[in-house]
Parts: sequence; structure tokens; C-alpha cells
Amino acid sequence: MKTLVLLRHGESEFNSQNRFTGWTDVNLSEKGIVEARAAGKALKENGFEFDMAYTSVLRRAIKTLWLALEEMDRMWLPIEHTWRLNEKHYGTLQGLNKSEMAAKYGEEQVLLWRRAYDVRPPLYDEADVLHLRNEARYKDVDNLIYLRGECLKDTVERVIPLWENEIAPAIKSGKRIIIAAHGNSLRAVVKYLEGMSDEAILKYNIPTGIPLLYELDDDLNVISSKYLADDEVLKAALDKVAGQGKAK
Repeated sequence: MKTLVLLRHGESEFNSQNRFTGWTDVNLSEKGIVEARAAGKALKENGFEFDMAYTSVLRRAIKTLWLALEEMDRMWLPIEHTWRLNEKHYGTLQGLNKSEMAAKYGEEQVLLWRRAYDVRPPLYDEADVLHLRNEARYKDVDNLIYLRGECLKDTVERVIPLWENEIAPAIKSGKRIIIAAHGNSLRAVVKYLEGMSDEAILKYNIPTGIPLLYELDDDLNVISSKYLADDEVLKAALDKVAGQGKAK
């Protein structure tokens, strides 16, 4: 049996303000730091060991991974950073308040922007994002749409090559891996692993800072999955994520 742990970053500053974040490189909130450390403690208490880690090139995910590994006394593990694990890019919505957008455009529209498989947010013009190609971390981005604004389908299309070419072969070879990333890049992994339909993924949420354990067979088919949290804590965390796009 193979194991894989997915960890959404702890609460970020924009999460705490209910803002669309996407590729905006914001820090963890104080609560997010606590969540990241708690994730590491839970992994340590449950006896998890890892051989390597993957994360995005955004600080909230990187810092979450660092803090979790620090709690496990495993900061020396090799870490692969890649833009392919970045959050879904929310285009011109980035930085805007989700509840205010729901009041303006309707909760259904905001739900589609946040969760739908093939609905893109309002996009940046190409000229507005070309400067990002000068950043070393984005020099090899192979499709400009990833920098302008994405639907989940776009996110899946950039995440799955990483999974198929690097992560899956590593797991099959016996490596124990943790992926610390973002709600939508991890939803892309979950959709792929579980063969989830486009409709089912719409309302599937991943809470911040709670490790999600997958047990896989030798062909990486899912045997089981569970969060390392009690039911009450998990429900509260999921309800919080689900309620972010409601008008207030």
C-alpha cells in the first residue's frame, strides 16, 4: 500500500479577509501559522514519515510546509517547488472580497468562478501579465492563460503532467510524499485520483491546514482517504470554506 498526504496551506491573510487570492503571494495569517504547526503535530503523532515534499512557489504554501516539517523535525527533507501547484489564478478578481462580489453578481456566479470546472473568471489582458515572465519562478510557464486567469480545467491541465511525470512515478517507486499546496491545485489532484465528475468537483471543498491522507494500491488507485481531524473540527472547517462566497 502507498500513502500520499495532501495539505492545503494554513489560513492566509487574504483568506482571513475573504478575498480572492489566486497567484497573489500573500503571507499566512497568525491563525494560519497555528494551523500549519498543528498539521505537523498531527502528522508526527500519527507516525507519518516522508521521503520528499512538493509545494508551489507561493509563500503561504511554502511556509505551511516548512512549519509542518519543523514540527516533525524533518526540515531536511528534499522539497520540489513548482508553479504547477500554484492556486488557481482568479484573474482580475484577485484581491477582491468574495462576499462583495456575491452581492454584486450573485452567489451562483461567484460559486461558478470559485468552483466550476470550466468557467473562467474575468481575465487579465496579455499585456498586464507579460512582466511575470521575467520572474525566475515563472520563466517556464508554458501557457499564458495560466497567468491571465483560470478555470479548474486549466489548473488540472497544468497539475496533472506534474503528477504523471514526477509524483506518481516517485510514489510507485516507494517514496512517501507530502504535497503542500492550495485549495484548487489540490482539488485537481483529488479529481484525478478519484475520477470525480466535473459536476461533483463543483461543491468539493478542502479546508486549510488539515492533512488529507490517501491510501493507494500499487497502481495508485484509491483504497481510502481521510482527514486527520475529528468530525466536529472538520465540519466547521469545511463549512467555513463553503460559506466564503455568500453575500453578507
